Amino acid sequence: MTVKQFYERICMKLPTDLSAPWDHDGLMVCPDEAAPVSRVLCTLDITEEAVDYAIANGFDLIISHHPLLFHPLAALTPSDHVARKALRLYEAGVSVICLHTRADAVRDGVNDRLAELLGLTDVTAVAEDEEGIARIGVLDTPMTLSDFAVQVKEVLGVPFLLTADAERTVSCVAVCGGDGKDLVDAVIAAGADTYVSGRIGYHQMVDAPERGINMIEAGHYYTETHITAFFAELTEALLPHAVCEEFASDMILFL
Repeated sequence: MTVKQFYERICMKLPTDLSAPWDHDGLMVCPDEAAPVSRVLCTLDITEEAVDYAIANGFDLIISHHPLLFHPLAALTPSDHVARKALRLYEAGVSVICLHTRADAVRDGVNDRLAELLGLTDVTAVAEDEEGIARIGVLDTPMTLSDFAVQVKEVLGVPFLLTADAERTVSCVAVCGGDGKDLVDAVIAAGADTYVSGRIGYHQMVDAPERGINMIEAGHYYTETHITAFFAELTEALLPHAVCEEFASDMILFL
């Protein structure tokens, strides 16, 4: 299967209309649309280390969650770190497909899997979220925020997390992997007593108790990294004979 054919099949599973209007995703680097795909690397971020690994190990294609080219480039020169990565991949014949908010919104994507990891049932999309990204569900056994925070930390493998305690029992939980600060109003309107996201923001966290909602910041990477398994499963379904690997792109060290 060629790069173009593979991307077209991906679009059948994750249609472009799932992308948020502000997003930039899709087939982002493509030296040759007719090139065959036999080795696929799945990652959250296209870091320099991910580029090194892909080139050194002969991968034809990288599927990432976060777009390599999100902001417009003024020039294609090695002096810019983003342009440098794009140039290296192009020269090495490695294509890039980025599936950002599509993977957030799609069924069984980032947020459905995050909800499942945290033990939520009766999970639905947050109706007030126009982009269809956030999810809301219930815990079979309600618990205190401190007990739920420990569970979140253990399940996601987070070194530490931040909490805002509105002194409400955790029962109805909304989730949004990554940066979820813009959805605070929507999850409150949906009736959540607790909101879990990767990043929510200082002022939203400070205001949370006064607004009557518990909040947990669990880290952008840790609330989304499970999507690489989704990309691998998607690849294996569409290209069963391809070699597929997951690459951990987290480069943040805690000292």
